[in-house]
Amino acid sequence: MTNLSYPFDSDYILKKKRSLKKELLSSGNERIKKRIAVLGGSTTNEIVNILELFLLNYGIEPEFYQSEYKKYWEDAVFGNEVLDSFRPDIVFIHTTSENITGYRFDMSASKEETETRLNEQYRHFEEIWEAVKNKFGCPVIQNNFEMPFYRMLGNSDFSDYRGKINFISRLNEKFALYAQNSENFYINDINYISACFGLEKWHDRSAWYMYKYAFSTSAIPEFSFNLANIIKSIFGKNKKMFVLDLDNTLWGGVIGESGQQGIEIGSETGVAEGYTEFQKYIKNHKQLGVLLAVNSKNDYENAISGLTHPDSVLSPEDFNIIKANWESKDRNIEEIADEISVLPESFVFADDNPAERNIVSEQIRGIAVPEINGIEDYIKVIDRNGYFEMTSHTADDEKRNEMYRANAQRIQSEKNFSDYGEYLESLDMNAVIDKFDEVSLSRITQLTNKSNQFNLTTRRYTLSEIKAVSSDESYIKLYGRLTDRFGDNGIVSVVIGRTENYSLHIDLWLMSCRVLKRDMEYAMLDRLTEICKSRGITRIYGYYLKTAKNSMVKNLFSDFGFKKLTEEENGNSSYVLEISGYQKKNRYIKINTNGGY
Repeated sequence: MTNLSYPFDSDYILKKKRSLKKELLSSGNERIKKRIAVLGGSTTNEIVNILELFLLNYGIEPEFYQSEYKKYWEDAVFGNEVLDSFRPDIVFIHTTSENITGYRFDMSASKEETETRLNEQYRHFEEIWEAVKNKFGCPVIQNNFEMPFYRMLGNSDFSDYRGKINFISRLNEKFALYAQNSENFYINDINYISACFGLEKWHDRSAWYMYKYAFSTSAIPEFSFNLANIIKSIFGKNKKMFVLDLDNTLWGGVIGESGQQGIEIGSETGVAEGYTEFQKYIKNHKQLGVLLAVNSKNDYENAISGLTHPDSVLSPEDFNIIKANWESKDRNIEEIADEISVLPESFVFADDNPAERNIVSEQIRGIAVPEINGIEDYIKVIDRNGYFEMTSHTADDEKRNEMYRANAQRIQSEKNFSDYGEYLESLDMNAVIDKFDEVSLSRITQLTNKSNQFNLTTRRYTLSEIKAVSSDESYIKLYGRLTDRFGDNGIVSVVIGRTENYSLHIDLWLMSCRVLKRDMEYAMLDRLTEICKSRGITRIYGYYLKTAKNSMVKNLFSDFGFKKLTEEENGNSSYVLEISGYQKKNRYIKINTNGGY
């Protein structure tokens, strides 16, 4: 919904929140349901109302628990029956500078006294985080603190140890250090959001005195949008790829008319500097694992000429796919999605032309199409939309562009073979298939939240839940990493099975689509049955829960040789495999188990 993408009209959202919610709920879009506990140090009702809109727009249907006014510490540390029975998937601690009670303006205070107050204030919050972690084991989101609306010491309030700005800044640093050293803990950076919004507009004393809203009601959409970006990232709703136009998007001017030397890029003019900065911004996303593609109405030679300009930051090698032709851009996007096996709803399409943006947004459901209308605003609009909000970062993320580039080489190599089996043999594939280990847990969690197509039950797990499964001996849990002569594909498959007596029930089976049709699914099944036999398990039960995106695996268990037990009207089905007599199916992958099982 474009009304809920940045830049949005906050007043419109506040005014139309009921009709917007109705429209979102009736859209028919697939949503995951999550329980969110909001423990507030101020009034949170309107925040919850607006947060719900943004989450629904991201495909997350939230159910909320709200603490009573200023009972955030008591609810977290002492608990209550309602919160305990709610069993939150996320706990959000909504505190602001209004909840800083440890600071006291005292010009006679020593550094030691001020430091003691600071540590006591920090400990007040750390008790909350530790209590939530021990009780619920779910992700925690905590606001840091915005700056106060006045300065007793003027500019010295920042540098003098007795100043409130100094106190808040150091408290924010302590929060950041805790986040760096803690899993499943995230900072909602309202210090930044309030600065963007403007502190004078942010601090509305009448809203505080009358309604106990810690900031202006007009700031609530900005605040809630920022918070929603963290939540959607935790649950795997981030985008994965930039699809970029060229003329007047990555450089100024039309290269087909002006030639390579006529485009604006570099530092000769202010406009050229703007495009250079934007290219740097785009290229930096590769380090986050974001894929890049070109989608331009251009002759291919002109596109390459622009990307090889002496001042261009981006080069042809930075892109996984370059579509420079005269086809419609929506068709090019569909082809890009097919070639890299990623759903187009995972794309961000950046184009300066509003007509092209409209066509793509109308034709491709779920794709993000930011309204970029001037180079001076390109970065701001894209960045504030939080398409690639980072809540986790793994080694596989850093290598993702290399992995997809290697995949393109595999596809090209396949064309040299008339026999597909000979092609698979030529790949010289090796897989590690083993039980979960500490190093792999973050990537496994990430896969459970990102994989939609080759995912039989689409169950989502938090890191804490994956850790619980990993340490529970009643589960068989496997990950698969695949390498070949073109490179390392990373961890590409996960299976979680729950043992009951002499049976195994598969709770999760997923695989990255970029390794489809290479026998990896058979290799995982072979290893799974091998482990089951060693444990005296005689049958495996599999389940297919139909979604709008996983139709490609609806017959997977039948292909494996499972017998269908049930099939419901909604497409959900169950299967069973009798292990006795099972014959291994993988023919092309060499397996290493590392001795985990």
